[in-house]
Amino acid sequence: MMPAAACMPPGIHEEQLLAELRRLSWGAADILLAYGRGEQPPYGFPMALSVDEGGEGPVSAADLAVNQWLLDGLQNAFPDAGWTLLSEETAKEQLTAGQPLDAEWLWILDPLDGTKDFLQGTGEYAVHLALAHRGEPVLGVVLLPEMEQLWIGLVPQMRAWCENRAGEQRSANLSPRSALGDLVLVASRNHRDQRLEQLLEALALGDTKAIGSVGGKVATILRGETDLYISLSGKSAPKDWDMAAPEAVLRAAGGAFTHADGRPLSYNDGDIRQAGCLIASHGPSHRQLCEKAATAMATIDPGFAV
Repeated sequence: MMPAAACMPPGIHEEQLLAELRRLSWGAADILLAYGRGEQPPYGFPMALSVDEGGEGPVSAADLAVNQWLLDGLQNAFPDAGWTLLSEETAKEQLTAGQPLDAEWLWILDPLDGTKDFLQGTGEYAVHLALAHRGEPVLGVVLLPEMEQLWIGLVPQMRAWCENRAGEQRSANLSPRSALGDLVLVASRNHRDQRLEQLLEALALGDTKAIGSVGGKVATILRGETDLYISLSGKSAPKDWDMAAPEAVLRAAGGAFTHADGRPLSYNDGDIRQAGCLIASHGPSHRQLCEKAATAMATIDPGFAV
């Protein structure tokens, strides 16, 4: 059994870190909102150039700007912290396949989760930022700029809450539903295949709600609007930065996020893919969901490692 994860790195005070994360998060929100509206972004970042103008468009510009804002912000605020910073944008330079980073404390960042939704203007995109200790997320931040919601979860303390810009807080409000036939699934609009449809038929759940971004999906569970999310990898799989922050906040709120066989998710293990059948839920029916999903997948896709 792995030792319990620590709360904070040595020399880092929780309230000081949370105050900085609030400042950086709302700054990231302002950057994304400006790019999404075609306005001048703050903090000296350039306007987005179209491909015709020699740029890569608003998604890439926003992605890179938020990436720089958050990574530089953490580095400047805590120059002596003994942590490593990893993001979707820096992974190619930092990672070697099969080799974990030499980092006891690791920030895992996705500066823009839900790029299609950002581009399409649905507002259903998020920023994910998680702090992992020895491969286990201990702190998660999920920012929903368009909804002005900042979700924060501290896993060891089992505390999760939502803040607005004014600093007003409210706790997570997981639903009381428990019977599988009553559970509400939150699903992707874009990532669905025949195997997933067969799995959902086997689970015989209740209603379904479609939302973009993993963080956005998990936020619906945290608000009590839905009860579970299923990620079923195929030719591609989500990555560490897709799952780490949403998992941290959900677990801190009392929910669960595991493989269908009950295995915990692992991070910085030499493989950034979060492959398999992953189930995030509000908790009460999690074991039953996992058992039923694992049994169904053995028939739907024999040999598939859940």
